[in-house]
Amino acid sequence: MRKFIWSFALFCLSLLAHGQASKPNVIIIYADDLGYGDVSCYGAKKVATPNIDRLAKKGVRFTNAHTTAATCTPSRYSLLTGEYAWRKPGTGVATGDAAALILPGRSTLPLVFQQAGYQTGVVGKWHLGLGPQGGPDWNGEVKPSPLDIGFHESFIMAATGDRVPCVYVDNRRVVNLDPNDPIKVSFKEPIGNEPTGRANPELLKMKHSHGHDFTIINGIGRIGYMTGGKSARWKDEDMADIFTQKAVSFIENHAKQPFFLYFATQDIHVPRVPHERFAGKSGMGPRGDVILQLDWAVGKVLETLDRLGLSQNTMIVFSSDNGPVVDDGYQDQAVELLSGHTPAGPLRGGKYSAFDAGTRVPFIVSWPQKIKAGVSPALVSQIDLLASFASLTGQTFDATTAPDTRNYLPALLGKDKKGRDHVIEHAGTFSVIQGDWKYIAPSKGAKMSVETNTELGNDTKPQLYNLKADLGEQNNLAETNPAKLKELEELLKSVKELKK
Repeated sequence: MRKFIWSFALFCLSLLAHGQASKPNVIIIYADDLGYGDVSCYGAKKVATPNIDRLAKKGVRFTNAHTTAATCTPSRYSLLTGEYAWRKPGTGVATGDAAALILPGRSTLPLVFQQAGYQTGVVGKWHLGLGPQGGPDWNGEVKPSPLDIGFHESFIMAATGDRVPCVYVDNRRVVNLDPNDPIKVSFKEPIGNEPTGRANPELLKMKHSHGHDFTIINGIGRIGYMTGGKSARWKDEDMADIFTQKAVSFIENHAKQPFFLYFATQDIHVPRVPHERFAGKSGMGPRGDVILQLDWAVGKVLETLDRLGLSQNTMIVFSSDNGPVVDDGYQDQAVELLSGHTPAGPLRGGKYSAFDAGTRVPFIVSWPQKIKAGVSPALVSQIDLLASFASLTGQTFDATTAPDTRNYLPALLGKDKKGRDHVIEHAGTFSVIQGDWKYIAPSKGAKMSVETNTELGNDTKPQLYNLKADLGEQNNLAETNPAKLKELEELLKSVKELKK
C-alpha cells in the first residue's frame, strides 16, 4: 500500500509539473535604443553586460531579428498589437500628451495572456498614448490606459524620459500628485512660468545639443512644456531603481500563478542619467553607464526568478525597440567617449534609418525547461510575438485587428532555423528582407540626419543588397539584378495592400 501511495504521489507530481510546463511565466524585457553591437554577447568589447550574456548562454541568441520600425512608438505598437503601425494613422513618435493609440475592442498581446489565465503587468516606458482624444486628464483618472487593453497592473511613464510630463502613472493615477498643484502640459505653446533650457541654460546640469530646450525638470531640459505636479516629478537618477523594483514586486506578488510581464526599460534612451552606482563606471560616459544600468536591471529580474524557484519555467524575451543613436539631443559626450565601441556592430545606419542597424536588434529567448541554448540565424520579427504566444497558450485572436502577426513559435524556441519568409520594416521608407536579399524602396527623404549624424538610408533610386555577402549594405545591386528587384517590389506591394 505504501508503495502504491508513493507511486501515485509521483504520478500526481508529474501531472503537476506537466501542467506548469504548459503555462510558463513569460517576461519581455524591452530595452530602448539598444544597438546590435551594444552588448557583449553580440560582440561589444568596450562594455560588459554579464547578465544579458547569461540569458544568451542559456537561451537562443538570434542574429537576424527585427523590429518593425526604426523608432519607438511604431515598434511598440506592432509588438503589442500584431499590426504594422504604418497601417494606422498617427503612430509616429508620440508626444507626451498623445491620446491612446491602442484602444479596447481589439486583440493585443496582453489580452492573449489574460485569456489564458495569466496575471498581466506592464512596467516602464509606455509611449503609446493615454486617455481619450485630446489627451489624458493628468489630475484625475487616466483612461483609456494599459488596463483597458489586457494588462491587470500598470506602472509606467507616459512617453519618454526626455518628454513631459515627467511623472509616473500607477494604474490610472499620477503618483504622488498634490491636487492643489495640478499638472498642465503643452507641446504647442509655452505655459506657466517654469524656466526653460533655452532661456535659462545656467540652470542645466545636462545641456542640450539639439532640441530638448523647453521646461527644465531635475536640471534637464525636456521636449514640451509642463507646469505643476512638483511633488509627482521623477528624479532621473532613480528611475531604473524604481522601475526594476516594480518589476521585481510584480514577479514576487504573482509567483504562485502564471504571469506575463512586459518590462520596458527607460535605458538606454536619453537623457542618460545613471544612478550614482553606475555613473562614471563604464569609461564611455553616460551612454555606457546606462548600458551597465540596463544590465543590472536584467540581473535583478534573473536573481528574483532564481530566489523564487521560477527560473526553469520562465520564458524571457530580451530585445530592443530600434537601433542605436549616439547623440540624440544632449551633450553627454556619447560621441567623444565611444573609444572604438560600435553601437551598431557590423551594421549600417542606426535609429531612424532604413539601413539594417535601424531595425536589426539584439533578440534573446531563454526558457531553460524547454529551450536548448545556441545561436539561431532564423529571420524573426517582433510582430509575431502575439500569434506565437497565442499558440503557446492555446488561445485564438482576432486576425482582423492583428492582421500581420504569424505563429513562429518553433523559431522562437530555437527549433526552426529558417523563420519567416520575409520581414517588412519602416523608417520613413519601406524595406523588405527575404532570404539573403534586402530591398529599400525609393524615397525623397534626406540621406543624413544632421542632428544625430545617422545615415537614414533614403535614396531616390531603389536599393538592393545581398546581406550574406554585404551585411554593411555598401554595394547596391539594383541595376544588375532587375529580376530580384522586381520580385521584392511586388512582395512589398502585396503586403502593403493586404486588406483587413
